[in-house]
Amino acid sequence: MKKLFLSLMLLGFLTQSYSHPNETNPLLMEWNTPFGTPPFQLIKEHHYIPAYEVAMKEQNAEIDAIVNNPDAPTFENTIVAYDQTGRLMRRIASVFGGINGAHTTPAMQQVARDLNPILSAHSNAIRFNEALFERIQAVYNQRNELNLDIEEMRLVETFYNDFARNGAALPLAEREKLKSLNEQMSLLTLQLNQNMLAEANAFHLILENEDDLVGLPSNVIAGAASLANSIGEEGKWAFGLARPSWTPFLQFSERRDLREQLFRGHTMRGNNNNDNDNKRLLAELVVLRNEMANILGFDNFAKFFISEQMAETPENVLNFLQQVWEPALARAKRERDDMQAIVNREGGNFQIEPWDWWFYAEKVRQEKYSLSEDEIRPYFTLDNVRNGAFYVANRLWGLTFERRFDIPVYYEGVATFEVFDNDGTSLAILYCDPHPRASKRSGAWCGTYRSGTRDVMPLVTTVGNYTAPVGDNPAMLSWDDATTFFHEFGHALHNFFARGRFNRTSRSVPRDFVELPSQVMESWAGEPEVLKVYAKHFETGEVIPDELIERMLRSQHFNQGFFSTEYLLSALIDMEWHTSANITKDTDANVLEAEVAKRLGAISAITPRHRSTHFSHIFGPGYAAGYYVYWWAGQLDADAFEAFVETGDIFNQELADKLRRYIMGGNGKWEGMELYKKFRGSAPSIEPLLRQRGLK
Repeated sequence: MKKLFLSLMLLGFLTQSYSHPNETNPLLMEWNTPFGTPPFQLIKEHHYIPAYEVAMKEQNAEIDAIVNNPDAPTFENTIVAYDQTGRLMRRIASVFGGINGAHTTPAMQQVARDLNPILSAHSNAIRFNEALFERIQAVYNQRNELNLDIEEMRLVETFYNDFARNGAALPLAEREKLKSLNEQMSLLTLQLNQNMLAEANAFHLILENEDDLVGLPSNVIAGAASLANSIGEEGKWAFGLARPSWTPFLQFSERRDLREQLFRGHTMRGNNNNDNDNKRLLAELVVLRNEMANILGFDNFAKFFISEQMAETPENVLNFLQQVWEPALARAKRERDDMQAIVNREGGNFQIEPWDWWFYAEKVRQEKYSLSEDEIRPYFTLDNVRNGAFYVANRLWGLTFERRFDIPVYYEGVATFEVFDNDGTSLAILYCDPHPRASKRSGAWCGTYRSGTRDVMPLVTTVGNYTAPVGDNPAMLSWDDATTFFHEFGHALHNFFARGRFNRTSRSVPRDFVELPSQVMESWAGEPEVLKVYAKHFETGEVIPDELIERMLRSQHFNQGFFSTEYLLSALIDMEWHTSANITKDTDANVLEAEVAKRLGAISAITPRHRSTHFSHIFGPGYAAGYYVYWWAGQLDADAFEAFVETGDIFNQELADKLRRYIMGGNGKWEGMELYKKFRGSAPSIEPLLRQRGLK
């Protein structure tokens, strides 16, 4: 209570600091915009804290009304009432979180730091509210006598587990300890992410001599000149740590020394022993997570987290990862040997290092398959790929997309679309924010500015860091970027279709299920029938030739040993952080990674896809001890797409309907494996995954 009082005092002080007395706060107004979309152009950094203050008071009053209700606890007056609390909080948090990730500013980051302890205290006050938990528990205990339907039953059990798994039933001293741990972990997560953004923006490989550009395609050089201009290095060429910048440099630059510089800049983020170093922060975070897990009765954080996932135990996860690691490593070694043969043939006096892999892999691709990224890209402009994703959604479910120019956006490069269902009704609004900038964190993701329920239209955003247009040329995507676009679009579809009755359970699935809707969409991206609809040359309009499609199909397993091994290394490092009994605040991330690699027999030419100090997936709780989920869900998506292939029709309408009804939209009613079995009729097999990845 003392900490909450101090947080409220701090909130009052901050509200005064951020307040503009004569100004109306747009976050607290009715949004008279199309579809009630956020009026981004009106929202400023100083609006958030005063708005949060109002929202927290409102939610506290809503919870007090539940707790002080003199009537006995019922499903309606306790469970449904609690589900409906915090609507203003959710609205503000969706905008703040979305903008802070996609278009942040130093002022925005300061707001995040100021808000962090206040929001942690607010969340703690709710999750440890004894009277609220007693009412929820009372309904839970009599749930089997209440004649609840399947969706109502799931809501009761979900809320009960939310509280129980956060320690609501523990003695007071342990609850107080958990409150403190939650606040500390939240602050560490915030600092880790802000350090990573600072590191990414601090590094650029600046080239002044045209000879240093040897081997680079003209579009890559033009992009580097554009980036240099944007950071005040006019007349030079700059390469940064956003994927569209560093990947083609590593693929095509003949300057091995410069490839090494850029590679190290990328992999050493947060690991430079400077003010943005993340090594100790991550170790401290894991120690706190394990303390939390111990209080809740688990040996480590991995056991706590995975106990609610489809995998159920860390042992099951590790067995699964080991099952795919061995064939992945064997393939990676063959790929390395192919590249080493080229090095030796060309008279190179060195062994393949990580900064060589992309360069020599590209040579192997050209030798074996007569295929290069430079040949593919002109067919995969951003508009083409987006149209391809829209086409698949139309063929499967009859969705149509209409560009809107009257919906406010937070950045001029963001496009908005109204999504129509097959009956012509409005289903959702989709924001597409495709290109990198200093204000955007790395990677690609999907989020919401308003989550959907049966009565609420979702506002969904997909954010990427794909190559931007250069000069008169449009944005041209690599094949990896194209499949990433389909991936995030799959998450968007999940948000469109998950329209349950209740806020808490409308899109509630295990973390190792949530990647199924996204990853299964990737399979349609490379189907010849689909490619011939959307893959068109940006200059001539020529549909991608059958001969090029054939070469792409023949190369579909190209470099899969590398991609598989770098991913699995990261997943196994994540598991080491969260299962090892030897983690202390002094644990060195570099030592831990080296020990894992040695134990696995990893090859030095491949580093983890995400090293610990810039492993943003595990900074927050969502994917900590859960990076394995992409391949666990890979079993599901490979098996699911094979169901379509088996029918001879990749747009089979019966299966498409099941995919929407169960996988995308049934989350409010059933658990992950039950959902999958309702779609497929049986549990998934690992065989389609191994075939898909070229590991069998």
